[in-house]
Amino acid sequence: MSAKRHEAERRGRNAEALAAWFLRLQGWRILDRRVRTPRGEIDLVARRWRTVCFVEVKWRATRVALDDAIDEYRLRRTANAANAIAQRYVRPGDTQRIDVLLLAPGCWPRHIVNAWMP
Repeated sequence: MSAKRHEAERRGRNAEALAAWFLRLQGWRILDRRVRTPRGEIDLVARRWRTVCFVEVKWRATRVALDDAIDEYRLRRTANAANAIAQRYVRPGDTQRIDVLLLAPGCWPRHIVNAWMP
């Protein structure tokens, strides 16, 4: 792995840890992290009451760069991965959704609730 890729990986893991703490402070319980599927990866799986949330975490170096951090392609990939693993986490009667957490240094996380609605 190149040094640049290794540094990006480290920043991504740190962002996921920050996102997990942010969600915990809002009452979410983290069920799983970095769940890989043939269709893509889910950064965080969280539960609060009867809602299971599949979370995509994006870290950018600046607040401005967050505006372009997520797009339809990435959301569709996350949705496909969530559908592939939903049966592991979602119980009868639960609702499920896909959220996005956008993080950058020096600013509060931007939480996009229910970011994917096909």
